[in-house]
Amino acid sequence: MREVRDQLRDRRTLFMITILPVLLYPMLGLGLVEMMLTFSEQHRTVVILNASELPGDPSFLADGEIDARWLESGKDRTPVSVITDQAESHSSPLAHSSGDDPTPHGLLEQAEILAFHVRNAIATRAAAGTVSNSAEIGRQANNDLISLFNESGIDVLVLVPDGYSDAVASVRQQIRNGAAEPAATQSPSGLIVVRNSADDKSVVAFSIVQSALRSWESNLRRSMFDEASLPEALQHPARLQWVEVAGGEQVAANVWSKLFPAMLVIMTLTGAFYPAIDLGAGEKERGTMETLLISPARRVELVLGKFCTIMLFSVCSALMNLASMAITGHQMASSMGGGLTDTISLQFPPASAIIWVVISLLPLAALFSALCLALATFARSTKEGQNYLTPLLMVIMGLTMFCLWPSVEIAPLYSVLPVLNVALLLKGLLLTSTQSGSLMAYAIPVLVSSFGYSLLAIWWAIELYNNETVLFREAEKFDLRTWLKQLARPKDAVPAFPEAVFCFVGLLVLQLVAITWLRPDLSGTEEQRALSMLKLICVQQLVTIACPAVFMGIILTTSPRATFRLRRPSSGALLSAAGLAVAVHPLSIELSRFLAENGVFPDIPDAIARVHRLMSSETQPLWVLIAVFALTPAICEELAFRGFILSGLARGGRLAVAIVISSVMFGVIHMIPQQVFNATLVGLLIGLVAIHSRSLFPVILFHFITNTLALLHSRNMFPLPKGMLFGRDESEQLQYHSPVLIVCSVIVVIACRVMIRDLMRQQEARRRGDLKPYVDKNTVSVST
Repeated sequence: MREVRDQLRDRRTLFMITILPVLLYPMLGLGLVEMMLTFSEQHRTVVILNASELPGDPSFLADGEIDARWLESGKDRTPVSVITDQAESHSSPLAHSSGDDPTPHGLLEQAEILAFHVRNAIATRAAAGTVSNSAEIGRQANNDLISLFNESGIDVLVLVPDGYSDAVASVRQQIRNGAAEPAATQSPSGLIVVRNSADDKSVVAFSIVQSALRSWESNLRRSMFDEASLPEALQHPARLQWVEVAGGEQVAANVWSKLFPAMLVIMTLTGAFYPAIDLGAGEKERGTMETLLISPARRVELVLGKFCTIMLFSVCSALMNLASMAITGHQMASSMGGGLTDTISLQFPPASAIIWVVISLLPLAALFSALCLALATFARSTKEGQNYLTPLLMVIMGLTMFCLWPSVEIAPLYSVLPVLNVALLLKGLLLTSTQSGSLMAYAIPVLVSSFGYSLLAIWWAIELYNNETVLFREAEKFDLRTWLKQLARPKDAVPAFPEAVFCFVGLLVLQLVAITWLRPDLSGTEEQRALSMLKLICVQQLVTIACPAVFMGIILTTSPRATFRLRRPSSGALLSAAGLAVAVHPLSIELSRFLAENGVFPDIPDAIARVHRLMSSETQPLWVLIAVFALTPAICEELAFRGFILSGLARGGRLAVAIVISSVMFGVIHMIPQQVFNATLVGLLIGLVAIHSRSLFPVILFHFITNTLALLHSRNMFPLPKGMLFGRDESEQLQYHSPVLIVCSVIVVIACRVMIRDLMRQQEARRRGDLKPYVDKNTVSVST
């Protein structure tokens, strides 16, 4: 309540969260309507050359303007000023002209020049066989023609060929006479309509001229059919009929399903943006952080109080924005009359949809409030807090744009991804009320995962509040001399946390570059293509993963041995890693099979499918495949992730955080969703083994055995009999039954508990001073 009262006294926060949404959308809607009306009143200039060659029955022009019969009725149309080379049309009003002479005579001169260039371009390209119709001229026109059209002040130019009226009359006469030879009929040359699709004024004028010409052509065709005594049904032999099954409520739901999820995500985040900065970094700037910390409230209570306050303002801001947007949109659709409501229905969503909007709002608000509070707490000033939160806003906006894509729907994978799960679930519930029963199956994983992410973010904020060095950091200005001195400072034995993060970012960038530039040579025989792919995998592992980490370890640290954990392991550590790898293999195989059969992940890309086929191929020697798919990744990836990155992340003593972050990084670097999920889970075990053994060699052995077993399984090289323990699927691949999975799960759980217990004892002994830290003999620096 104290935090809420403080925020309600802050006029800036109150204005941004409450008053601005109420005023912004109505003002924006009125302004938009006014601009649309103003835009519709502007005249567009259409020049028709050789207008006397247009047929007189039916006539396309009437009194120097387009005949009203050919314009769409019942809708507000943009006025068009028609200029022809007939004397009676020169009095037509002109709204604009950017040429040297704005009079009709000057426009006709500009049109004659344009017509000359357009006809030459059509003739030249037709002779070369590069143009099939005049519509392609705009894409192939030279810069001179484009500049002439832009400077002429003409929005649309219509060129009527010579003899067009006589040709049409000849066709009609032959129809009346019943000519039976099609070759005897003179086919008139078509009208040429020139436009500029890069100019909005030209686009609007062209849409009117195009619609009018099509209506006039349809009437001309109908009159020819009547003169030939042909049935009217021949004009449209397909007899197409369009049946609309969606009612106004469904059409409105389609509109709201595109607006509400996007606006809900963005407004929930922006609603938490300013209160979080004020309650986090603002406390430091005002000097009230110390007073707050000496109060009887515990740190956890302080964080939860700030979190609830931010979440309250986030929810209120999102609801007020959505309500104001819905009311304004409905009023705009009504005020625009038949022009908008005929195509877009903006009826208010039903009560069930509103309930789901509120339900979806809560996990989003909790997640964004916790994230914003943690980032604002880490910031040293409000300006720095804005710098931290702005990238978060950009990332969320990118995810929102992804959700708006029509083909993207809720799926098992998306149901556990933050932000995407809530937005896609709400999109589906608003769009298809008839399938809400099937979508409800995703509600539980969406809500559970969203609140789980929120709890993690709250835990992070609590950890930051318990860290005095974070709370009382002072704002520092960038000084070049100080920065250079920091670069010249003595290096440490192991990398720092920022250096580990920078290493991962570098590896990720190199992986993205490798996807674009490092591609196998798929020409030649099957064996040559396979050999090229194997070489590429080895090069990619060495160049984009191992070498950058090794170089950073040599340059940035004084003890590569401590950085990469190049210590002699005990025989027990090696045996434990090998046994744990064997126990993990059946669990990994069956979990991947379960997820694939239930469609949790999308289909594997073709490039990865080729790699899987190569792993199971009999054309390559087994030792070559083991060296490429097992030994090379085990060495290269472990040097990077359990070597340099894990050492940097674990330097502060937070081993659990270091293991989790390194495993997530290890999963992300694999790119493919199936591999990301599997690598992240396995990475947790590998990180635990690395921390427990204090050596890199057991994790290399673990990684090597895991990949080797997966390779042998894909080649179906386990001659195990069918029975209670093992089975075979349709492709004769080995399956592990429940007894094997239970035994393996028990082994993994026991091993993890033993390692965690030992690490907790080591941490306690280190805090008491009973356990001496490792000291590299080659340096005086102490490594953790």
